[in-house]
Amino acid sequence: MSEEKRAPTEQKKAPLPKIEPQEIESQKIENENSMVEEIKKFLGEDLIEAKVQRPRRIYLKVKPGAHRKTIQFMKDNWGLYHISTISGLDLGDNLEVVFHLNARNVAVNVRAEVPRNKPKIETITDLLPGSNLYEREVHDLFGIEFKGHPNLERLELPEDWPKGVYPLRKDWKAPE
Repeated sequence: MSEEKRAPTEQKKAPLPKIEPQEIESQKIENENSMVEEIKKFLGEDLIEAKVQRPRRIYLKVKPGAHRKTIQFMKDNWGLYHISTISGLDLGDNLEVVFHLNARNVAVNVRAEVPRNKPKIETITDLLPGSNLYEREVHDLFGIEFKGHPNLERLELPEDWPKGVYPLRKDWKAPE
């Protein structure tokens, strides 16, 4: 039996249009800008600040308590399903919680401040179960209470660590 060898058929392909890098960046930013406009309409006065820092990066600052409805909106409308982490920041008179999220292939940081003397904020574990350990870590190291958290026990610090002492706050002093 002999095999016939066939020459591959060559098809002429139309040349791809040349797209300048600036056009690509502009298209990416346009997606982020439309996301910011959507969240502005939804949150109204609960939104303190919204900006596109660069392509695929959105920063939102919301009033205390508005973080939950922001995250719920992102789940319902943008397909949010992933939380990267939660950070805490000591701003002096206030503490800040930063939820690092991903939606529509864009990193979205949702920030909310809580008073230093009463650092409480609602949990998001019911919205994004993956936030469980992140909330425990922030609670351990900054003393921020996540109201409604199913198990807000120590995660990072030893069990005998003194109550009311939070090592990532600016006023903490290492023992000598």
